[in-house]
Amino acid sequence: MIKLKTIVEIPKFENKISHANKIMFIGSCFTENIGNKLLESLFKADVNPFGVLYNPISIKKSLEILIENKKFNENDLKFHNNLWFSYFHHSKFSHKDKNICLQNINNQLELSAEFIKEAKFLFITFGTAWVYKLAETKQTVSNCHKLPAPKFTRELLSTETIIKSYKTLISLLKEINPDLKIIFTLSPVRHLKDGAIENQRSKSILHLSISQLTEQFDNCYYFPSYEIVMDELRDYRFYMSDMVHINDIGIEYIWRKFEVTFFTNKTLQKIKEAQKLVKNLNHKPKNPDTDEYKTFKQQNLEKIKQFFSS
Repeated sequence: MIKLKTIVEIPKFENKISHANKIMFIGSCFTENIGNKLLESLFKADVNPFGVLYNPISIKKSLEILIENKKFNENDLKFHNNLWFSYFHHSKFSHKDKNICLQNINNQLELSAEFIKEAKFLFITFGTAWVYKLAETKQTVSNCHKLPAPKFTRELLSTETIIKSYKTLISLLKEINPDLKIIFTLSPVRHLKDGAIENQRSKSILHLSISQLTEQFDNCYYFPSYEIVMDELRDYRFYMSDMVHINDIGIEYIWRKFEVTFFTNKTLQKIKEAQKLVKNLNHKPKNPDTDEYKTFKQQNLEKIKQFFSS
């Protein structure tokens, strides 16, 4: 038989994920694609508590904030274009009301700071090794919030910088959660705004950094989502119209690989049950005021309660 594609061999992962586990996802938009799949299947997942993050230093700083259980105040916010925002957060936290912005940030921080202490798995997805720093303070920002370009300088991280930073971070995570398993992934989304050549250099730096970290720490692992896209899905039909982001078909393909790697047959069965419950819960009847629909909704809510207690 003629081979039509290269199959990526995925390392065996002995520690399987179940609905009893708490799982945190942090990093690029690819992280959200997989993280949201788990949420849709009723897993206990915390997905990007700071919003989408792309570079390793911003991801590290965000996790340190959770470890420190830091609370933000008005001195941590900036104001531009009639919005209050934080350089540590995605623009989804920005708000025209300073108090609401702070409240949204701190509410999420409080939840996630407790979550990370109890999580069994932490998925970290690197997107780019290029970072943007405030020209005045040299602080690395997670998001530029559409401020004028002269306010920032751009820099390519080295593998040495990333590895040194993450050695410290992994030690801190072990202190607050000794049983935590860290799974690194590399986003297959190309950052073509940096340039095609620059994107490849960036991905190479990230790949080398992850490789050395997984070799040095026995609680760190790698899931080859990048290789699955580059080798098994080597076709633009798996991309959105921008030819950069992976489309639903591509995401579903990677999800199937993820399932085989991290779930037991028992968990896969529970996922089917969970997806059916969520589908029923999201059902929109023509007439929601009927007794039949109210009974159906109540029965489904009871089934969901039973799902989490089983």
